[in-house]
Amino acid sequence: MLTTLTDHSQATDPEPFAGPDHPIRQITRIMAFGGTWTHDNKTNMGRLFDGMAAEWSERHVDPAKRAPVEDALERGDVPLNGDWLELGSGTGAGARVLSDRVGSLVCCDLSMGMLSYAPGDLAPRAQADASELPFVDDAVDGILMINMILFPVEVDRVLRPGGTIVWVNTLGDQTPIHLPAADVLGALPGEWSGVTARAGTGFWLAAHRGPSRPSVTSGR
Repeated sequence: MLTTLTDHSQATDPEPFAGPDHPIRQITRIMAFGGTWTHDNKTNMGRLFDGMAAEWSERHVDPAKRAPVEDALERGDVPLNGDWLELGSGTGAGARVLSDRVGSLVCCDLSMGMLSYAPGDLAPRAQADASELPFVDDAVDGILMINMILFPVEVDRVLRPGGTIVWVNTLGDQTPIHLPAADVLGALPGEWSGVTARAGTGFWLAAHRGPSRPSVTSGR
């Protein structure tokens, strides 16, 4: 079940940027619905974001990017007193919002270049491929993903029963790494409910998982 709330009072439409034929948009959809993440995918994506890290650190930590995260925490019924993981943490936009609100936070990104610009005093940082995370089963209570490729099986594995995912696309349907809220819920294994709304130039989804997962996965 997905509930759509009214737009945040300062929500605005994004400028045209990335349409449905954008190659990263296509990869995002393929990975969410059972595609294979290859070594070339990993290498190429890492190099892409390494190359953008310096510019990203100056241009992409701003109020418009924070707005959907802030709104999700305020209106998405998101529990904050547990252990949290941010995937695709980049240069620290999510950490700047979450670090002093949650019980604990670890930030992961494939790109070491991005991590090198993230503030290390806010949360531990780890270079990791989100298709094969270096965490045991049921490791965290919440996962934040801002403009991040969704790997549903791995997210399901590390998230505890009853856990929460906050999914953000900061440019809405113009975000290169984009999935609509309903598709995120549809891609995740098991029973989920969600709340979504627009804020800033993007949207957020707070997805809440049921108290049990559909099958047992092996630990790492």
